[in-house]
Amino acid sequence: MATSSHSCGVCDARHINKPSTIWCTECDEGLCTECREHHSLSKGTRNHKVIPITEYTKLPADALKISQNCSKHNEKFQIYCQKHECPCCSKCIVESHKECHDIVNLDDVILNSKTSNALCEIEETLVEVAENLKNIREHQQDNLLTLKERRNEIEEEIKKTRIKLNNRLDKLQKYLIKQLN
Repeated sequence: MATSSHSCGVCDARHINKPSTIWCTECDEGLCTECREHHSLSKGTRNHKVIPITEYTKLPADALKISQNCSKHNEKFQIYCQKHECPCCSKCIVESHKECHDIVNLDDVILNSKTSNALCEIEETLVEVAENLKNIREHQQDNLLTLKERRNEIEEEIKKTRIKLNNRLDKLQKYLIKQLN
């Protein structure tokens, strides 16, 4: 992820400060209107996926932290090893995944991920968990209210018992004084 998503990465490199209007997911930087035009016309970058900067800034922070480059080789991830469940750059494949047979194109994995059954099941599970948490919170609030009501009832009982005991002791005192006299 670039240091500032709000300024154009190309212009920053030229020591010019211009606001970015789009985010190139493949270059991992923002582009101003002028650089956007060059980016869309250049042979090497014309097929890059871009999104409006307003949509990019709405993405969750965790999603923005996901690197698209291999930390070991600083190359773009291109392949996905299903055996090890990890994205790989071309050098990783040669060095660490020669023996792996479950290697697929990362773009295919990403395209299928949104429609996969596993993702749907996870989404359903998250909805259920959210509903359960809501129910637990409601039950907790009901329990706290019931507990408060019960506490008030017990305090009232204690006060009534105290009054009864005091009345009984007063009667006993009068009786004993009468007997003493």
